[in-house]
This record gives sequence, C-alpha cells and structure tokens, in this order.
Amino acid sequence: MSKLVIVESPSKAKTIERYLGGDYKVVSSKGHIRDLATTGKGGLGIDIENDFKPEYVDNKDKKDVIEDLGKKIKKASEVLLATDPDREGEAIAWHLATRFDLDLNKANRVVFNEITKPVVSEAINQPKKVDMMMVSSQETRRMLDRIIGFKLSTLLKNKIKSKSAGRVQSVALKLIVDREEEIRQFVPEEYWSVLAQFNEQGIPFEATLNKIAGKKVVTKTKKGLPDEKSALKVQQECRNNPFTVAEIKEDVTESRPKLPYTTSTLQQDAANKLYFSSKQTMRVAQKLYEGVEIASGLTGLITYMRTDSVRMSNVFLAQGREYINETYGKEYAGYYHGKTDKNAQDAHEAIRPTSIYNTPKAVKEYLSGEEYKLYKMIYCRSLAAMMKPAKYNSLNVALENGIYSFAASGKTLIFDGYLKAYGEYEDKDDSLLPTLTSGQSLTALDVQAKQHFTEGPKRYTEARLVKTMEENGIGRPSTYASIIDTILERGYVTQEKSSEGSKVKVFVPTEQGVLTSKKLDEFFSSIINTQYTADMESQLDEIAEGHLDHLVALRKFYGDFMPLMENAYEHMEKLAPEKTGEKCPQCGGDLVYRQGRYGKFIACSNYPDCKYNAKLPKEAPQETGELCPECGSPLVKRVNFRGQSFVGCSAFPKCHYIKSDNSAPRRYVRGKKNAAKS
Repeated sequence: MSKLVIVESPSKAKTIERYLGGDYKVVSSKGHIRDLATTGKGGLGIDIENDFKPEYVDNKDKKDVIEDLGKKIKKASEVLLATDPDREGEAIAWHLATRFDLDLNKANRVVFNEITKPVVSEAINQPKKVDMMMVSSQETRRMLDRIIGFKLSTLLKNKIKSKSAGRVQSVALKLIVDREEEIRQFVPEEYWSVLAQFNEQGIPFEATLNKIAGKKVVTKTKKGLPDEKSALKVQQECRNNPFTVAEIKEDVTESRPKLPYTTSTLQQDAANKLYFSSKQTMRVAQKLYEGVEIASGLTGLITYMRTDSVRMSNVFLAQGREYINETYGKEYAGYYHGKTDKNAQDAHEAIRPTSIYNTPKAVKEYLSGEEYKLYKMIYCRSLAAMMKPAKYNSLNVALENGIYSFAASGKTLIFDGYLKAYGEYEDKDDSLLPTLTSGQSLTALDVQAKQHFTEGPKRYTEARLVKTMEENGIGRPSTYASIIDTILERGYVTQEKSSEGSKVKVFVPTEQGVLTSKKLDEFFSSIINTQYTADMESQLDEIAEGHLDHLVALRKFYGDFMPLMENAYEHMEKLAPEKTGEKCPQCGGDLVYRQGRYGKFIACSNYPDCKYNAKLPKEAPQETGELCPECGSPLVKRVNFRGQSFVGCSAFPKCHYIKSDNSAPRRYVRGKKNAAKS
C-alpha cells in the first residue's frame, strides 16, 4: 500500500507527487476541512464558561473531500501531513490528524520551504511531530477573531447597519478614516524658493538658495522663504550680479542593495512597481510557489511566500555567488549580510528563486504575463542582494552671490554593482554637474522665485497601508491581502485614482466606513487601536513559543472586551433608516431604504407588521468612452445584483466581455461561479 501525503493545494499535490514517485500518493485537503461551529451560546462555537473550549465541525462544502480523504487514509500504509510551513498550515495538519484519528505522538508532519525535488525528498525523510504550540497560537487567533467578529458585527448590524467588524480589519479601517480626517483638517502653508539656472560647458544645472547671511533658509520648522516679497528681493539682488564658486566637496558614496523580499515588501513593491493589488500579488506568488511546468518539468519557482524573514540558505548563497562570477565577473560578487528583524518569525527563508539558474529569460515562455513580471522582480531582487554596492561620484557645490548662498549637487555612477541586475527597478537620480574650480565666476541664465505650498498627509495606497500595518505590528503579512479585500468588500472604503499617477489608486473611506470607525472609536477605543492589536500579535507569538498559556490571553481579552460590549448595547444610538420621501402603497407608512443580502432595496418602515418591499429603480448604464475589444460596442458602467459596479459590454447578452481590475478581458458564462480568461 502506498504512503499518503496530504497537502492543501491540488496544484501543489501534482508537483510533489511527481517528485516522490510511485511509492507515494499525494492528495489535497483544499484548505481547511473544519472550522468553529456556529452553534452554542451566541453562535460562537466556543464554550466561554468551560475554559474557552472550542467546538469544531466539518465544513459543509468539504463533504466530498473529507469522504475521499477518509477512504484514502484507511488504505494508506502511512500518512504524512505536508501542509504549508506556517501556523495556519500547522493548524490544518492538526485538524486533519484529529478528524481522521491520526496519532499526534507520531512523527507524521512534513515541512518544506520550497517545492523542489531535493528539498521535498529530504523533508519526506525527516518528518516531525505536529507543533502543538503553533496550533494553540493559531487556535487562539481564530477564537479571538470569532468572538470579536461575531459580537461586534451583530452589534453594528443592529445599531448602524454596518456589515461587519473585526479584530484587525477595523484597525486598518481606522487608519484610513483617521488619515482622511488629517487631510480634511490640514491647512497648507505658503513658502517660496529661489532657483538660479546655469549652463557651463554645455551642461545645464540648477542651484537653490539655502542660506542668507550664513543662516539656513530651510530648517525643521520652515520650508523656505515665507512670502513673495522676500523671494523677489533675493531674485532682484542676484539677477544682475555674478555668482562665485565658494566651495566644492567631492566624495565617493555607495548605494547598498536591498534585502530579498518578505511578504510585506513584496506586496509593497508589486503595488508600486507593477500596480498589482495585494490579493493579486499573493495569488500569483502562490502559483509560482506551488509549481509551474517549465523545460525541466513541474517546478516550484520561488520559496514560500508568507514570511517576514530575510534569511537565505547557504546553499542558495553559494549558488548565487557562482552565478554572479560567471555572468557578471568576480568584481560584482558581494557578501550577503541579511539580518532578520528580532520580531520576525524566522522559521523559513526570504522569498527567493528556488534556483538561480531559472532565470526570468529561461522561464518566460512558460509563465503568464503577471507571473513573469512578479517572478522577474523576485529573481532580480534576490540576485542583487548578493552583489556589491553601486558607487557614485558625489559633488556638492556652494555658490555665493553677496550675502546669498546657493547649493547645487549631483552624482554620477562610477560602478553599477547590484544595479547590473536590479537597475530597472531603481529610480534614476543621476544629475551631472560641469567641472568647476573654487573662486570661479559664473553668470546665471536666470534667477527665479517660485511659490510652493506645504503638502498634507497622503491617502493610503495599498503599498503605504501594508507598510503602515507592518510598522505598527497590525496583523501578519499573510493577512494583509484579506484585510484589504474585506474592507473593500464591506463597502467601508473605495479605491480612487490618485494625482500621483494614472495607475496609482488610493483608499477613500465611504460614509458607512467613517460611521463604523467612529462608533468603534467611541465605544471600543481601548481595543480597536494599533497598540492593542500589536500587543495581541505579540501574545500570539509568545503562545507559539511556549512562553504564554493561551487561556491567560483569552481570559484577559474577554475580561476587557465584554464590559465594552455591554456599554455599547446600552448607549450606542440606533441609526434610523433613511426615508425615501414616499408612502407605502399598502399601509401608508413611510418607505425607507434598507440593506439586504443582495444590496439596497425599498421597504416599509412598519415592518414586520407590513412586509411591503420593492427593488430600487434601475439606473441607465453609463458609457465610459471606451469600446469593447471583442465586438467594438461601447463599454458601459453597470451594477450587479450585489450592488457592485463594473464595466462591461453594452451588447450583453450577445457579448459577455467584462473589464477586470487589471484591464484584462474576462468572459462570464451565465450560471458559472468563476470566470475564465478569454
């Protein structure tokens, strides 16, 4: 009888089975097979009074999967649990073992950080026991999220008609709402700069006023000159007088390569450089990790994509050094000094290629466009991290004109170093200065006075929000994509185009999002805040490391939380439904707008005595000015049955084209849950 290996993903199962050969059968649980019940007091599935004892039930949509797993487990000579190498994966392994009566005292847990034949084969031969401390940490997280999510969501639905609230999503929403308030309250301040423009030896350059009579114009408390009058005075006095080169400072500076990607930095860079959403980034990375059919066969191209470690294995570093020597020359090979943050979970490596010889060029033909873009960025970042710094010749020049001092600076690249591999992802900031000598006299082509205004706080892009959550210890990198997805899905925020660029989108809170955040801030500020959430993450880490009993954390939280709930139920004002301005045709009561499962509708305010309801009048589709790439008809903005807007072809149902978020055409077939790319 063959040995049975259980993983989470079907595509991952296919890759691993090919590596292990005929003695093994690899199957997928397709994620979690069990979850907390929705029965018992409050529908929590947790017996609070009996030491927070959880009750787990099989997921209804996994009935066939569970039945099939049960049959295969009975036939297998040995069962190995090879779920993902993180807390959630450990919890899934525990659920599988518990559900199918596998011996938890037996070494039947297999962990690998990359899906390549050598690593998988080695891991299979070195099984260990399920880590019950990690399981306890994940179980505690799940119970915390269930208690807060169920209780807060019920409260908010009842009081202000908000769809949900959560331990981490509500803190992310608060960041966005608070930022919007900062922007609203910001008052811009005027300031002026004075710029002198030159052209020497055919090289144009610019110098900026930085001192008047030895005193700095720009300091921590001021951006420049206070008003137009003072700027014009400098302009007039400098325009007709020559400038003198007072000081020249020349130095060689270095720019070190960035560390390889963690989950957070990958999401940030994918948003900033590739314009991927966090959800899109994680979906594509998952595919690259689980395996792609390339020339050498089905291969996992990157290491595990949920990590906050920057460590890379010695084997990969040696491989990388050899590749750099062969490809670029020994002068480019550096020494990697990646140091993982003390708060990071260093169980596995940074996100890197599984083989340095799987170059982007070599695998491009096997990847989709988005897979290639993300893989190339991961590959180049990992390669660059092992290379020498780039070197620049930096030049700083001080020009004097009477009591006024101007500064010009520039730098030129003298050794490209890691930029040889990563240059396309770095901002180009070279600025050339002519050869100048101390005491040299220069005549300005022009001296300009320019008006400026201080800039207020910027709205959050996905990259900025992810960075802020990471800096504040909110959630874990693996949860950022789902957090963002949730607040968008709930209608608490929207994404709008930013003035920073046509492809850049920023988060803007909706009225319901602002109301939800303000009510949570009013009644739950001691729990729904960055510090409390970060402290809770630290406690979960302590539980995983065996330094804290999970019951201590749960009891402390529950003791803090429940008095706040009781106070909110008593004192939070219930929001009256918005009136339509019309009367009910059945009983004469006021008609109001209500929010249902499938969006907004009209109902009688006397419900349940009067059950009259009606659909909202349909708005005529609005043309976007674009044409359908499939049939040439105008594209229009529509609203689906869930109240979500989308852009589709006006010729529907003859043409099923729908424009997706990344502008790739998608075709939806009536009756099918998922869309396939056309």
